Amino acid sequence: MSRKDQKWSIRRRLGIQLSVIAALLSIAFYLTVRTVAEQAAADTQDSILAASATSIADALYSERGAIRLELPYSALSMLGTISEDQVFYRVVAKDITLTGYDDLSIPDTSQNQRDVVFETTIYRGVQVRAVAMSRAVSTGNQAQEVTVVVAQTRLGLAATSSRISSTATAVAVGFFLVVTALSLLAAQSAVAPLNRLTQSVTRRGPKDLRPVVTETPRELVPLVDALNSFMGRLRFSLTRSEEFIAEAAHRIRTPLATVRTQAEVLYRQMKQPDNKKSVREIIRAVDESSRSAGQLLDHAMVSLRADQLETREIDLTYLMRDASDRLAPTSDLKDIHLKLDLPSHGCKIMGDLILLQSAVRNILDNSIKYSPEDSSILIRLADDEEYHLMFIDEGRGFESSNPQNLVKRFTRGSNVSDVIGSGLGLTIADEVARAHNGRLEITANKDGPGTCVSLVLPYS
Repeated sequence: MSRKDQKWSIRRRLGIQLSVIAALLSIAFYLTVRTVAEQAAADTQDSILAASATSIADALYSERGAIRLELPYSALSMLGTISEDQVFYRVVAKDITLTGYDDLSIPDTSQNQRDVVFETTIYRGVQVRAVAMSRAVSTGNQAQEVTVVVAQTRLGLAATSSRISSTATAVAVGFFLVVTALSLLAAQSAVAPLNRLTQSVTRRGPKDLRPVVTETPRELVPLVDALNSFMGRLRFSLTRSEEFIAEAAHRIRTPLATVRTQAEVLYRQMKQPDNKKSVREIIRAVDESSRSAGQLLDHAMVSLRADQLETREIDLTYLMRDASDRLAPTSDLKDIHLKLDLPSHGCKIMGDLILLQSAVRNILDNSIKYSPEDSSILIRLADDEEYHLMFIDEGRGFESSNPQNLVKRFTRGSNVSDVIGSGLGLTIADEVARAHNGRLEITANKDGPGTCVSLVLPYS
């Protein structure tokens, strides 16, 4: 799947969603704090205005039928202490201003039954907050209603609102950052069960197809059940495939081996050269059929076992000697001499015996197949920081400028078209080498015509 086809990860999607929620909550928090704080500041200003007007009203008295007022200093000073705002006042009795600013408007109290009325208006080009309070003052035989108006500019309130807005903004941004960080942690925690499930499957060996048993959230149970069901079907399929390959190998190789054995007996009993030549051709044809069928089955087996190595300690000296002994009858038919150059000490590695036997057998089989009669093949095991299992023949060599291309499936050299083959021998050897963290090297024979094929394996 290409990158552009990949969807966002659950972690990223969950983190973005939680971050958006955090942003919305931060905005709501900012608006709420600002609104409540501004309302509280406005209520505070109204309370002080009302207290100032009450103080002035309480200072009213009558003398000889006239209303008098000694303006208390505290009535206006309490407004001046909270800000640098200007304060205006007016005391009115029967539409006559007793004291204060004559042009200060009186809030309309006709629609309000309360003793105190607040109003926001414009006075002398500046927005002010005014409070009006009525008080009945006795002048002898009757009571006369007096209205006290106190107003204050709102510059201090605006400055307070600005400070509140700055504080609310800083708190909202901090809240957003903290909640976003917690959202990322929550997203990481939410996908942690998926990571644990992934690690549980990744740590398994290539042949471990047991059901997954790990603690998972309820939402992941269907996924685990589906995974276990798939592994069960895969285990059954692999078992059936291995059984089929083994059975096919037995069914094919056994009859061919029987035919070859009978042909060899017949070959030894015959005296006529022409008849012996015909039987010899039959034996070679059987060998070719057996080799092709064997390579096809070997390749299928290698493909199955490459990811499921059954490792154990293997003596490479014994491995190469055993391959030589098994293919000696085939080489004898072409009068090819197999020379062994093996160390006396054991060279042991951990590997899959069946796969390594298949690789060595196919390399040696190729060397015999493409070598001329009355030639020799050197089988050498070199220990030089790595194990080099070398097969040096005196055959046709290769015409390709890049002999490593010969490891591709069904690929053969252009100079061997007259020889029957499947083009799988070197492919099998290369896949086995890579399964054991090694490599297959194909070079020319340095001592003459022919090819040197080396199976290079690292120390265990």
